[in-house]
Amino acid sequence: MLSVFVIDQIIKVAVKTNMCLYESIEVTDWFHIYFIENRGMAFGMDFFATSFLSLFRIIAIVIFLYLLLKIIRNKYPIGLIACLSLVVAGAMGNIIDNCCYGMIFTESTPLQVASNVSWGEGYGGVMSGKVVDMFYFPLFTWPDWVPVLGGDVFFGAVFNFADAAISCGAVGILLFYHKYLIGTKERQKDSNEEMTDTFSEGK
Repeated sequence: MLSVFVIDQIIKVAVKTNMCLYESIEVTDWFHIYFIENRGMAFGMDFFATSFLSLFRIIAIVIFLYLLLKIIRNKYPIGLIACLSLVVAGAMGNIIDNCCYGMIFTESTPLQVASNVSWGEGYGGVMSGKVVDMFYFPLFTWPDWVPVLGGDVFFGAVFNFADAAISCGAVGILLFYHKYLIGTKERQKDSNEEMTDTFSEGK
């Protein structure tokens, strides 16, 4: 979990202090480093106030940390622990942007690269920082004849390492550990059925 958090922050700081806002580096035809910022939503979306999103994310982190500690104590599968750890680490990575970046960086603009400043001398206050996004995969453009999607880029979202961690963790839980999302009553029912089958076989 710590490694995901550290890698995310290293990438974000490197991009923010070396690229102008909206600057793009074409690594390949289908992969660009494209620097944008948003107020906190994943994949470059921007719908709500930064402070609201920051508070929501902090509450979510507390809840997920509680769940993580609980499943570790109860010795749940290591894969489930790893997936939930990815979600927590990703959420923590983005909340640092919200809470701290406005305090320690100058404003990123299309003409000027941001620089690090003393605490409190940045472009915003606590919980008003913008999340840094940079990964862009324009895999292909839909043909014009395709209804609704014609002319648009397939997967045109721009995201960061933390977003990827959250997404991978969530998908992993849904695909491989969805049974643990079912209530304890359902799991108790399965357990009772297994005990009944065992008892019947014993007869």
